[in-house]
Amino acid sequence: MTPETDDAFAAIRSDHGATSLSRVERMLEPGGGGPRHPLRRGARWILPGLSATPWHEPRAHPELVPVVEALERAHPAIKDESTSAWEMRREAFSAYEHYLTRQEDWQALHLYRGGAMVEPSAALVPTAYKVLEEFAVDSEKICPLLESHFSTLLPGASIAPHCDLWNFSINLHLAVDIPNGCSITVAGETRTWQEGRCLLFDYSFEHEARNDGDRPRTCLLVDLWHPETTLAERRALVVLVTEVRRLMGADG
Repeated sequence: MTPETDDAFAAIRSDHGATSLSRVERMLEPGGGGPRHPLRRGARWILPGLSATPWHEPRAHPELVPVVEALERAHPAIKDESTSAWEMRREAFSAYEHYLTRQEDWQALHLYRGGAMVEPSAALVPTAYKVLEEFAVDSEKICPLLESHFSTLLPGASIAPHCDLWNFSINLHLAVDIPNGCSITVAGETRTWQEGRCLLFDYSFEHEARNDGDRPRTCLLVDLWHPETTLAERRALVVLVTEVRRLMGADG
C-alpha cells in the first residue's frame, strides 16, 4: 500500500462504509486471505469470499445475463465480420501477449484494452464492438483492468496450463468459429465450445486450451467483474492494481 492507495481506500470507505473493503484488506495480508485450492497456486491474488467455482453457468448470474444473451443473439453477424477481418485485414491481428509470454500461433484482435474501447476495431467488427460497448462497457460489467479481444488459435496450437493473476474477474467466451478437435480445460475438467454459445470460467484456476482441428478456432473473450464483487471492492481493486502496475512499470 502507498499513501495514494491509502487515501483512495479511505475515500471508498467513506462512501460505502467502514467494513466495505474488508475482503480486499484480507487479500493483501500475508497468506493471501486464506488457504488456496492447489490449482490456484499460480494466481497472484485471491479475493476471499468469492465462490471457488472453476466453471460458471453463463446465465446463473443475473448481472451477466444481458451480456451473454446479447452476444449470443449477435453471433451470426459477429462470425461474418470477424471472418472477413481475418481474411481481408490480417494485419489488424497480432500475436497475443499474455503476461507469461508472446505466442505467434495465438492471434488477437482487440476491442477493449487499457480501460477504453479500441476505436479502429469498430470498422472491422462493428457488431461485436457495439454489443460489447453497450452491454459490457457502458454497463460497467467489464473489468477495466483487463480487456476484450477476438482470440484466434491456429491449427495445431495450444495454450500451456497456467493460472491468470486473480479471481475477482472471470472470463466469458463467445464461441465464434469452432472446428472439430478444439478443447479447453479448467481445473482438470475438459469441455468444448458450442458455436454461438458462451462459456464462463474463473481463470484463477489452472487452465489450458488447444486446437487440434484443421482451421483456426476463434472466440470472443471478455474479462468481466466477478458478479460477487461489490462496487466498493471494484473501485478499490482498480486503484490497487493500477498503483501496482505504476510501481512495477508493467502489468501487475
